[in-house]
Amino acid sequence: MSPRGVAIPDLRERLFDAAERVLARDGAAGLTSRAVTAEADCAKGVLHTHFAGLDEFVAELVLDRFGRSARVAAALPAEAGRGTVAGHLLALASAVLSLDPGVVGLAVTRPAAAARVREAWEAGAPGFDAIQASLEAYLVAERDLGRTPADLDVGAVALALVGTLHHLLMTGRPDAPPPVEQIERLVGALVGRPGAN
Repeated sequence: MSPRGVAIPDLRERLFDAAERVLARDGAAGLTSRAVTAEADCAKGVLHTHFAGLDEFVAELVLDRFGRSARVAAALPAEAGRGTVAGHLLALASAVLSLDPGVVGLAVTRPAAAARVREAWEAGAPGFDAIQASLEAYLVAERDLGRTPADLDVGAVALALVGTLHHLLMTGRPDAPPPVEQIERLVGALVGRPGAN
């Protein structure tokens, strides 16, 4: 509720967006419930009204952002036969790498939040495993259409791409440009250059 008692539309997303701005400006040390609510222009206690504490908020933020990328991956199998395989893999990589490294890093630096994220993933919340499974299903569909080699090891390709994205996210700096050239080279090595299939 806002200070006047009126429900705030999309409060969860508003708080998440505010947290990303705080992280970008002040780093992980500056992320407090008060900083988030001030950035979101909400009442000071509103975060604790909707979340059990800052660790739960951070965990939900991380899960929400991974969920976005997982939805992009889940849509891939329906795209089989359209565009190029490499183009689709690059689009997925771009979606995953659009995750804020500061947000991803929070799940490592805050043990209680990290535990909540792990538990949610183990219970089926979408994370790297879901992205990898969707990517593998997409590559199987493309292989069945003859747009990739018949002997393509789709499991190895999916693991290589998702594993690389995981590494880049965990080691990336928030102010660094996206590693577009590295991903293009990797995708080219795995399935060929865009336009090739």
